[in-house]
Amino acid sequence: MQFPHIDPVFLRLGPLEFRWYGLMYILGFIASYFIVLRGTKRRGLSLTSDDVADIIFSIAVGVILGGRLGYVFFYKFSYYLANPLKVFAVWEGGMSFHGGLIGVVLAGLYMARKKKIGFPVLADLCALAGPVGLGLGRLGNFINGELYGRVTDVPWGVVFPG
Repeated sequence: MQFPHIDPVFLRLGPLEFRWYGLMYILGFIASYFIVLRGTKRRGLSLTSDDVADIIFSIAVGVILGGRLGYVFFYKFSYYLANPLKVFAVWEGGMSFHGGLIGVVLAGLYMARKKKIGFPVLADLCALAGPVGLGLGRLGNFINGELYGRVTDVPWGVVFPG
């Protein structure tokens, strides 16, 4: 049986590499925008499409900054303490779900206050968008050969290099 080999890079332009993992983040944020926008209309909230874009942008920043800082502080603090400039070397990998969640909550609290809506209302709006983003992120992990599960010898298993 032929096993798929999926290149984690979907587009190369000279020295620039565009990775599936980053594309999944972008698709997740775009999908989240439309999910939250639809939720605001169904609930009759006074949020405009620009308000929703502001919220999703802030949450995206929270995911990325929180995810990176969570990785730095929760998993490799002593390494980054000795090499502080490596914190910015995001191309070397390193994101944390827990840090991303903290970043999302902080961004959500900030935006709920700024847009004058209750945090529980905003959390309800985002509750359907979160799993879509997480699912797309897991597809990115799979393409990268990360978080794939345990070793198996079943016929439908996938072989990852390395």
